[in-house]
Amino acid sequence: MANLGTLLFLPGDGIGPEVMDEVRRVGAWLTKARGHEFEIVEGLVGGASYDAHGTPLTDDTLEQAKGADAVLLGAVGGPKWDDLDFAVKPERGLLRLRKEMDLYANLRPAVVFDALVDASSLKPDLVSGLDILIVRELTGGVYFGEPRGIEDLGDGTFRGVNTQVYETEEIRRVGRVAFDLARQRDSRVCSVEKSNVMESGLLWRNEMDKLHQAEYADMDLSHMYADNCAMQLVREPKQFDVIVTDNLFGDMLSDEAAMLTGSLGMLPSASLGNTDVNGRRAALYEPVHGSAPDIAGTGAANPLATILSFAMMLRYSFGLESEAAAIEVAAGEILKGGLRTADIMQPGMAKVSTHVMGEALIGELQKSEVAVA
Repeated sequence: MANLGTLLFLPGDGIGPEVMDEVRRVGAWLTKARGHEFEIVEGLVGGASYDAHGTPLTDDTLEQAKGADAVLLGAVGGPKWDDLDFAVKPERGLLRLRKEMDLYANLRPAVVFDALVDASSLKPDLVSGLDILIVRELTGGVYFGEPRGIEDLGDGTFRGVNTQVYETEEIRRVGRVAFDLARQRDSRVCSVEKSNVMESGLLWRNEMDKLHQAEYADMDLSHMYADNCAMQLVREPKQFDVIVTDNLFGDMLSDEAAMLTGSLGMLPSASLGNTDVNGRRAALYEPVHGSAPDIAGTGAANPLATILSFAMMLRYSFGLESEAAAIEVAAGEILKGGLRTADIMQPGMAKVSTHVMGEALIGELQKSEVAVA
């Protein structure tokens, strides 16, 4: 049996621990059926970490994350911690992980499963077969730029400041990720910014053009303003293959693209950094959905986004393409069979719990193993 490396599980808050439990079951199947084993270490992040340690991410957990071969995170946040100081809110733990691990490229696939075409708010012909990938720059831009803060103007009014800033290498390194991924797909990249009104956007466009000409001239590169891209995603989403954009626009456009699929509860994500001398790439995987505190503990959460994030981990961190694909196919099969959690419930379908959905996926994986044998 091959030990592939160390995984750090950070279940977090709300529904995070529940959906992470189903990932553990998929991992157990992977070990039993395919002989792939991981050393799993667990830690706290977000509100759970604040409650235990007074901080949303301890230095020890950060060091564990840096030393792991991959990190899988559930969700952070909830109204319980709304009144905390900004510096120790649960979300700061996630932002610190991204920054300290230098996870500069966020991958957000928007894939519509055949069984969920009718769950989208768009017409079926617009989303049927949809498969796009948004690559969002994750450690720069307006979320991290300086100066920032709220300034007291002294007359009873205030001024809030955030700075949008990018440098050449920040743009080029996320651009390379987008082009490399697009080469495995349809070799088309659409770079999105606001170069008509923002100097940072103009630099973004210029650097993407230079990168394209120098390293990826055999591929197709187009440019689009962010506001037009938002419109085109709901007008004709299948025109896109890979979209690459900055931190702010990527945050908004990836959520918009997510809703084309019918539910945030279905979508995984990966955040990738540089590759070290041993070939290990810093990586954190997490579902797109939030902590959903209103349903935490009720067994209503959809575990598929977290399970599909685990599949992305198998693909990008460990090169286990067939295992990742098997999980994705199994997810499609149980949806085709009519099982639904509350977030994707449709008339005539069977509403099931978090645990039953996970159990059904394991059943599909086992059936596929028997069929292959």
